[in-house]
Amino acid sequence: MIYLGASPQDTPVNYMQTLPTQIPQLREIVAKHWGIRELRPLQEPAMCSVLDGRDSLVVMPTGGGKSLCFQAPAVLRGDTTVVISPLISLMKDQVDGLIASGIAAVQLNSSLTPEERQKAERDIVNGKIRLLFVSPERLVQTDMQDLLRKIDVRTFAIDEAHCISHWGHDFRPEYRQLRLLKTMFPKASVHAYTATATEQVRSDIIQQLGLKDPEILIGNFDRSNLTYRIISRRGGTLKQVLSVIDRHRKEGGIIYCIRRAEVDELTRDLKEAGIKAMPYHAGMTAQERAQTQEAFSEEHCDVVVATVAFGMGIDRSNVRYVLHTAMPKSLEAYQQETGRAGRDGLEAECVLLHSGADVFTWKAIMQKAASEQSQSQFHYQDNDLSYLETAFEHLNMMDRYCRGAACRHSLLVAHFGQTYGKDNCGACDICLGETVEVEGALIIAQKILSCVARLKEKYGIGYVAAVLRGENSQEVKNRGGQSLSTYGLLKEYHVNDIRDWAYQLISQEVLVQENVESYGRVVPILKLNGGSWQVMRGDRTNIRLLKPAERKKGERAKPSKAESGSWDGVDRDLFESMRELRRQLADERKVPPYIIFPDSTLRELARVRPSSLERMRMVSGIGDSKLRDLGQTFLSTIHAHCQESGAAMDQ
Repeated sequence: MIYLGASPQDTPVNYMQTLPTQIPQLREIVAKHWGIRELRPLQEPAMCSVLDGRDSLVVMPTGGGKSLCFQAPAVLRGDTTVVISPLISLMKDQVDGLIASGIAAVQLNSSLTPEERQKAERDIVNGKIRLLFVSPERLVQTDMQDLLRKIDVRTFAIDEAHCISHWGHDFRPEYRQLRLLKTMFPKASVHAYTATATEQVRSDIIQQLGLKDPEILIGNFDRSNLTYRIISRRGGTLKQVLSVIDRHRKEGGIIYCIRRAEVDELTRDLKEAGIKAMPYHAGMTAQERAQTQEAFSEEHCDVVVATVAFGMGIDRSNVRYVLHTAMPKSLEAYQQETGRAGRDGLEAECVLLHSGADVFTWKAIMQKAASEQSQSQFHYQDNDLSYLETAFEHLNMMDRYCRGAACRHSLLVAHFGQTYGKDNCGACDICLGETVEVEGALIIAQKILSCVARLKEKYGIGYVAAVLRGENSQEVKNRGGQSLSTYGLLKEYHVNDIRDWAYQLISQEVLVQENVESYGRVVPILKLNGGSWQVMRGDRTNIRLLKPAERKKGERAKPSKAESGSWDGVDRDLFESMRELRRQLADERKVPPYIIFPDSTLRELARVRPSSLERMRMVSGIGDSKLRDLGQTFLSTIHAHCQESGAAMDQ
């Protein structure tokens, strides 16, 4: 196993001795077709596993270059590699990108006409196709198996491989059928690729696929170009959402909500605020969802408000922010969803609006789904209810992450078994000083817990906060709250602060929230435990409470390291001109703009301003095919801009 963590001792130093002799050819192919002259860590050994015909499991973060690990070897081998992918939209984007790079690729799915399918099958049989994309459902069909046997397939690449595992955050029963690959094609090697996999999920993937002595390659999970911010959700979310969008005007962003109704409501509010936003959730028709996805991929819409149904098929590389209006259901889901930001390697922001109520919302949803599934006569036999306990543990870990007072990058990579190795990431709310510890946290905690005790553990957070603030409401009067010794003890604090601190005490396991049925409905009630009494007696003093750091009116958040240096030397006007040119070309060719060039390539062109095709070829992301096809068009735009502005070329 090769494990590339954050520590130098984790990095392999001698794997080059075992690499095949085709490595120089492999590097030449990558430079020729993709314009990449320096591979990322683990890409070479991952490619070598394919070339050697040895099974492998490759775990790299989103944007880490997993696709190249099976695409480049397919070109060098000269036969057909079969790629199993879960979504038609994901297949289409990959096929479009490969064709634009001069590589023969095709997808076989329901999006093809009978004539297109027949031509694709002829090309496959005649050995013209290097990469064939199919879904797991189609792979097990008899006619597809006959076709693959006819061409003697020797390599299978399974994208989004975590979908095969019960322990993963995105289990899909149809992926279980892939366990038949080793039986149906005993001479072929199988390679699994995923962005999110704990040790438990990795073991399950290997077992379910029947991988034989696989090469296990685990990349560094840290995404240094992402800035993580977790902010307390206060009242209506619209104001907080608009503040994030305002930082990213004219830039792509995904806003996640838990429920479909929340998606529709927020989309409507954003439109009323002048934001061109589009919704996406499972309650929409397939055509409506396709329209949203196409508009976002083609950059005709920059803001999508969605449930988690929107994600796996999204390959837009220049998403500059991902905003969660509530907590995701697991750290794996969080890493996967935030990983859709900054896939081009440039800076991006990940904001999570958090409330302690999120845990109970998710638990109710999960319990309802589990109950409906158990009552269905059609539920998949492997998909029993045993995963519910695991799902709740994932949920609690996510909640603890949100309430943590340590570096977000460090906590996230630690969940995947790695060490961050830095004292300050310079790219999260904690390390940027946007969150501060509350003075007198122990005294505040004792007051909150004492109030719960005085109320005889019969009420929820809202009423406890009302008593502590000394509110003069009818509810407080009717229930006798004004007569308690804890009435008004925290009157100087905002109700949202008290609610946040109560939830933080729950996460520190010195306060408990239990669902109790009352008058036909379930109500979350605050309860005490042994830790509560330790705090109230002063036997436990290590209580920490956090609050947002105060900023002056109009003062913006401090930029992260990635945000502060990403535009250095870039000619912004030229970048925008080339961005518009890219959109026009993409519309003409009916492909997403990033297929033409990613933002990272446009920024480099706007920084260097090359004067010739030879100079342009040195820019990362421009291979031979794109240089022939697009080089002169972009070069003309660069020349025209420099003549008009007087900007120097070949910087």
